Amino acid sequence: MKGYRISVIRHGLTEANENGIYIGKTDLPLSPKGAGELAAKMDEYDYPTVYRVYSSPLKRCTETAEILFPETELVRVDGLRELDLGVFENKSFKELLNRDDYKQWLSGKNNERPPQGESLEEMTARTFSALHNIIMDMMQSGVTKAAIITHSGIISNMLSCFGLPKYDPRYLTAKAGEGFDIMINTQMWLNSQAFEILGYCPYERIPNEEYV
Repeated sequence: MKGYRISVIRHGLTEANENGIYIGKTDLPLSPKGAGELAAKMDEYDYPTVYRVYSSPLKRCTETAEILFPETELVRVDGLRELDLGVFENKSFKELLNRDDYKQWLSGKNNERPPQGESLEEMTARTFSALHNIIMDMMQSGVTKAAIITHSGIISNMLSCFGLPKYDPRYLTAKAGEGFDIMINTQMWLNSQAFEILGYCPYERIPNEEYV
């Protein structure tokens, strides 16, 4: 049965990430540090060869795609954008710590939402729709290896909801420029809406034996 391998990777750092500021729909570019770290990771690790990149439309993701996969077709997918944090956008943990609505949101219930923002349940629904459309596109076009460039919240949600085996969500958090490889086959996805989690991405570079 034909399999489809996807590397799901988090974008590089922005200035907001560096300063501990919540950003969801805010469209910030990579910071100089974030872009530099991605370039350094490319020198240190091996990223997969892919034939199409599906990206959140936000700049921090499309810029990451252009650095990591500069010669690869880029497809923007609106459903891969980060959670809309409503009034919590562009605020730090310290600024929000004493707000009751923030504490309630942190309780983790699916129907809780930031004021004027998006619930986890809503994010899960659009993440599923985005992933389903990506898989169908890969199947129809014959692309068997692709990358998804998206956000930390989307990655942990996607893997915890649809990935097998089931892991503690704490182990499904992606660092900037890193993520997970997943494998999908038609029967598993259409029958169970599930995929296999293979491991981490990018990969440790194996030293050339000639120079060891």
